[in-house]
Amino acid sequence: MTLRAFPHLMFDGNAKEAIQYYKSILDAKVLSVQTYGEVPSFPEMSFPEQILDYVAHARLQVGESEIILFDSPGFPRQIGNQAAIYVTTNEVETTEQIFEALKQDGKVIGPLEETSFTPAQGYVMDKFGVTFTIITETQN
Repeated sequence: MTLRAFPHLMFDGNAKEAIQYYKSILDAKVLSVQTYGEVPSFPEMSFPEQILDYVAHARLQVGESEIILFDSPGFPRQIGNQAAIYVTTNEVETTEQIFEALKQDGKVIGPLEETSFTPAQGYVMDKFGVTFTIITETQN
């Protein structure tokens, strides 16, 4: 049996923008993107014309991990800290670059700082309201 878990991020019509954003900041590779207009038709199911270009399902590869994204216009969404993306690097400089890029038009929740277990760790909410923990992992 194979079991995997992925962060699943819901957007309100701006998932395409988020894909490009994470692609540039996290060096993400776009594995797939399907719009609502590309979803095969099912009996009793249709989508309003205004959302046909929105993302129904997208997969991004970030390093060895994947993130799933989709637009869910009209579905109540609450921005909060109940879930976060945990990003690790092995270089402080890379941690700093990612942290600085994500905080643009976002909000620093916890500053990028040295702690007892890492030379660099910070918490930031990006411009889409997604919370990230960015950390430099060191070899012990």
